[in-house]
Amino acid sequence: MAAEPLVCPSCAQTYPLDARFCADCRMPLVYAGARVSEAPVTDTHERARKIKRQYVDGELVRVAGGRNQAEAEFIQGLLLEEGVPSILRRSAGFDVPDFLAAGPRDVMVPESGAATARDVLLEAEMVGDQPARPPTPPLRVLAFLLAAVALVALIVWLGSGPLG
Repeated sequence: MAAEPLVCPSCAQTYPLDARFCADCRMPLVYAGARVSEAPVTDTHERARKIKRQYVDGELVRVAGGRNQAEAEFIQGLLLEEGVPSILRRSAGFDVPDFLAAGPRDVMVPESGAATARDVLLEAEMVGDQPARPPTPPLRVLAFLLAAVALVALIVWLGSGPLG
């Protein structure tokens, strides 16, 4: 036990060491030497404290995508633990409010934090190490289409022969 008197964190009135609660405010008492915060820390303030200033500059760029709101928030939490701020945006075509938490989400970060965000997501195996490219049709599909066109052309050629 410390020899310091107790104080109310709300009204700052001092009390002897055997008191436990403030008579006026009904708040639990703390030691006078203890640091009393002026305002409670909200979730928003707690998140803002984690963000590193070097990652807040530039335009927003897409670094990842989640299949739904929960997955995108998980990715957002991973980035926040490394100090990278991010926001979620509904992916194109899913911007109807009726979908609520359903549908894919884009995770957007400032340009200055994009490289760090990609490194974090690579380490967590959330994205591949290659940049996203538009999908190209596989060679099998192209070969099948060419074979189908050749077969149709052969049937048409055989069917257009002389009648008679």
